[in-house]
Amino acid sequence: MSAHSSIKYFEGGVTAPAGFSAAGIKAGIKHDKKDMALIVADCVSAAAGVFTLNSVKAAPVLLCQRHLRKSRSARAIIVNSGNANACTGPKGLADAASMAALTGAMLNIDPALVLVCSTGTIGLPLPMQKIKAGIRRAVENLGRAGGSEAARAIMTTDTVPKQAGARLRLGGKKIIIGAMAKGAGMIAPNMATLLVFITTDAALERSALQAALARAVENSFNRILVDGDQSTNDTVLCLANGLAGNKPVTRAMPDWDVFTSALTAVCRKLAGMIVKDGEGVTKVVKIEVNGARNDADAEKAARSIARSQLVKTSWFGADPNWGRVICAVGYSGARVVPGRIDIFYNGRPAVKKGVSAGLAPDKLHKIIAGKEFAISVNLHQGRGSYSILTCDCSIEYVRINADYMT
Repeated sequence: MSAHSSIKYFEGGVTAPAGFSAAGIKAGIKHDKKDMALIVADCVSAAAGVFTLNSVKAAPVLLCQRHLRKSRSARAIIVNSGNANACTGPKGLADAASMAALTGAMLNIDPALVLVCSTGTIGLPLPMQKIKAGIRRAVENLGRAGGSEAARAIMTTDTVPKQAGARLRLGGKKIIIGAMAKGAGMIAPNMATLLVFITTDAALERSALQAALARAVENSFNRILVDGDQSTNDTVLCLANGLAGNKPVTRAMPDWDVFTSALTAVCRKLAGMIVKDGEGVTKVVKIEVNGARNDADAEKAARSIARSQLVKTSWFGADPNWGRVICAVGYSGARVVPGRIDIFYNGRPAVKKGVSAGLAPDKLHKIIAGKEFAISVNLHQGRGSYSILTCDCSIEYVRINADYMT
């Protein structure tokens, strides 16, 4: 049995690993819903982060990046939902710093070891009196049983909390990874509205942890698309407190591959949950492009299909219109020869050499009417490949986003 096959996956949560506590409370930012979460490590932990590549970054993103550059470690993550603290100018930066300072003071730790995240409506100032009272309440409610409540407190338009975890061995020691995420709309990660928090009791050198997280994100959250929008607040954070007692993992050790595989699988599990819980989603679709000139071309073609509103609305209506798919491939920027393109739905050929393969519309309709299906495209240009998980676009998506602020 390989080391990778001994990894066991479970529902997880950020308090599953040893040495972490959490809380999720109502601060009054949102009407009668939990809206603040706190995660705390028992000791200073190696910290890694991956952030939105949107040029417009929220104040908490900038603060987290600054704190990680300074200390490369952390002990706490304070999160609010209901307000993104984005495009709020110098006051927004000061408010994010105040959240770190008050959390640090309440926990008796250096504010530089506190990471801050926010999610919600862009452009509104934080209600700092509610935030400050919420931080105090969160500290008072910290506990090992608080992981699930924390997962609920970071939700915005999510309909369900999202948690995942893994158990494995590193250096002969039992290791646990626990994680939670939020995200349902504004999902087209490019790093990586989406927030992900991961904890582990494994010991890793900080550079090894950052590399593992970057790889995991690239193969999970960067391969999902709900609506084509990239948030100002996308953040993935990982804390490793080392309490499992394994020898600190470096990139040169075989254990790094084992840990990275487990971390990637946990992130993929959460990424799948995000797509399935996408705003108004009725169908989940896996897009695979093979035979591209290179991987970059394959990605262009796959993302073009996944973000096309004409394609996504046809899926919602179970309309057997493969013409929209081949059209999206054609304008994707990938090099294509129309007479070489093949398209398959759940393995059934719909297009061969750029023209109809004769698959009956009723059979294609039956495939697209399912809650999950796969579309595979072969460009016959080379060996490049790429896959992405996406969804349909429904009437409910329009309704949700037509009155988001009300």
